[in-house]
Parts: sequence; C-alpha cells; structure tokens
Amino acid sequence: MKLRKILTHVEETLTEGGRAVTPAARVAVVAAVLDNPWAGQGFVEDLTPGIDAVADELGALLAKRVATALGTPIEAYGKAAIVGINGEIEHGSALIHTLQFGDHFRAIASATTLLPAVEKRAVAGAGFDIPLKHITDMKQRSHHQTIEVSFADAPHSDEILVALAAASQGRPQQRLRVFGTDFGADAAAAS
Repeated sequence: MKLRKILTHVEETLTEGGRAVTPAARVAVVAAVLDNPWAGQGFVEDLTPGIDAVADELGALLAKRVATALGTPIEAYGKAAIVGINGEIEHGSALIHTLQFGDHFRAIASATTLLPAVEKRAVAGAGFDIPLKHITDMKQRSHHQTIEVSFADAPHSDEILVALAAASQGRPQQRLRVFGTDFGADAAAAS
C-alpha cells in the first residue's frame, strides 16, 4: 500500500434548530489517499491480489484513527471510496466491500450491522456524502444521517481516496417515529 496522505475531519454540532445539543454531536471522518493498486494495468479480471495487498492494512489503519478522532463511543458509522478518473469505480468497491477492510471498524465500534457505503469516480476535490447508520440496529432512524466532505487535492487520477466516518450519536434533535410505527399510528388515528 502506497499512501500519499491521511486526512482527518471532525465536526461538532453545538446547536440545531435553535436549541443546544448536549452533549455536542460529533462526527469524524478519516481518509487515506493511496495509489490505485490496479492503475495502468488496463482491465484487471481478478482484483483479489490487490485486495489482499491493501484492504486489511487499510481497514486497520482507518478504523483506529477514526475512533481516536471521534474521541467518544461510536454509535453510527459509514465508509466511502472515491476513485481517481483513471480508475474504475469497482477499484474502490473492491477495497471497501470486503470483510478484510470492514471488520476492523466493526470490532472497534462493537458493531454488528453492515457498513453503509458510497463510492464513485471523480476528480480531486469532489464532494461526497458518506451515509451513516446505527452500529447495531439499521432500523434506528435517529442515526440515519450523512456527512459531506471533500479534500482539495485528492484523489489524483491514479489514486483512490478511502474514508471511514463515525458519529457519537444520531442526528441532533431527531424526532421521527420509531421505524415500523408509521402505518400503525396512522391507521389507529384514522379509525
């Protein structure tokens, strides 16, 4: 794995809807910018050697760093890959959609759910929204959220930017019904 840089972004929401958020809602993103292991090879039929060479080490590095950056227990998480324009979207997917990559984050977060993801091909500086979901209950609506980030000089055309995102809680001031109660409550009110 040839890393060019590691980027860290942390947000704290202190007020939402005119009301204080206590404790502050924290979201951290840590991204690694690395050489695309399949760059310059044309169409690669078997991506396994590149996955085996990169995914495990990359997952361990990012999981540890995003947990440290968040600085509080993780309640929601997500992942992302942006492939530089000389690569394929499948190159980013190959790195992040493996247990070799994701199980490090699940272990650190004590999580049991699948990591929600976004992947795309883009030029350096492109913005992307990383979806986050609750670490143990994908139906917990309060934790369905996204964080938008961009990094000015990444990825270069033969690079991949891979990121993990972690949140300390659900959306600030969330107040939606519990998942699955929508129709029951509406039907009861109508009768």
